[in-house]
Amino acid sequence: MSSDRAQLSSVSTALEDLTSRITESAERHVGTADEDIASELFEIERSMRAAGRRLSRLVRRMP
Repeated sequence: MSSDRAQLSSVSTALEDLTSRITESAERHVGTADEDIASELFEIERSMRAAGRRLSRLVRRMP
């Protein structure tokens, strides 16, 4: 079980990094002709943050 916890903790960290990259990309598209891309990326960011919170809660509950 502890190997699962360590692996999932690592995935959680990677997810945080990927979410930050999505946010940065979205912010580059704000105020451009690609505003629709920014909107989609921000929606993806929200979903990823929600998934990250769920994963973090699960990892904290694991032995």
